[in-house]
Amino acid sequence: MRLGVDWGGTKLEIVALSDEGEELFRQRVDTPKGDYRGCLEAVKGLVDAAEEATGRRGTVGFGIPGSLSPKTGLVKNANSTWLNGQPLDKDLQDLLGRPVRIQNDANCLAVSEATDGAGAGAPIVHAIIIGTGSGSGIAINGKAHLGANGIGGEWGAITVPWLKQDEYPGPDSWIGHKGVIDRWCSGTGFQMDYKERTGKLLKGQEIMALKRSGDRTANAVYDAYVSRLARSLAMSANLLDPDVFVLGGGMSNIDELYADLPPAMQPYVFSDTFETPIRKAAHGDSSGVRGAAWLWG
Repeated sequence: MRLGVDWGGTKLEIVALSDEGEELFRQRVDTPKGDYRGCLEAVKGLVDAAEEATGRRGTVGFGIPGSLSPKTGLVKNANSTWLNGQPLDKDLQDLLGRPVRIQNDANCLAVSEATDGAGAGAPIVHAIIIGTGSGSGIAINGKAHLGANGIGGEWGAITVPWLKQDEYPGPDSWIGHKGVIDRWCSGTGFQMDYKERTGKLLKGQEIMALKRSGDRTANAVYDAYVSRLARSLAMSANLLDPDVFVLGGGMSNIDELYADLPPAMQPYVFSDTFETPIRKAAHGDSSGVRGAAWLWG
């Protein structure tokens, strides 16, 4: 049995998979924000619950919103900042009494979708999370591309390309740079753009309901979001030229994106044609947790 844990900023989720990929158990709990030890104990509770429910012991893989430094072994680049600088793999191995495997959560999304999802069979899959934050991962022949420094696919820290005059220099971010993809192409960025224009903080689906009813401000916020995400995807197309893009996270559930992004990308793609498919993650917002389990594939 393979256990996968998605260590998100708002939720911790576990899934148990058989060797054939059959789901045997699933459970979610709220993330103890800002509490590292509390997170570890919550993970232990999830693993214990999965193994008690199935009567089996499993391998355990983790998808986290950051990565392990090849130099120090400590967590780095996590937007759940209380993880940064922590010896997470050692602490989890001690707590669970077995080896663990840890990857960036977007890498887990890429592996999941390349294994049996929207990118199954594609040689290069670029998977993008557009949820609380915006990170991305790359799967090459079904395996996560980690990179020499553990930052393969880390697009969240990059400034949105081809900034427009009225966008420059862009809003501040936790990364310390302005106008970055994580800040502007995430669901949080979508909400904050609307709030900055109206003074009202609405959920993404509420903004989209206004857009669909013809609200001019909501339409402007959506158009700006599409443009920024399209420019970011075009950068990837020019650099990586993947076989498929896969979108995950809450914003990936906006169906209009799949029709609106390709034409918005075209002016920035360095090619006379652009036919790379952009698909919704087949396993929805639980794709990353499946990818964590498949780290022991």
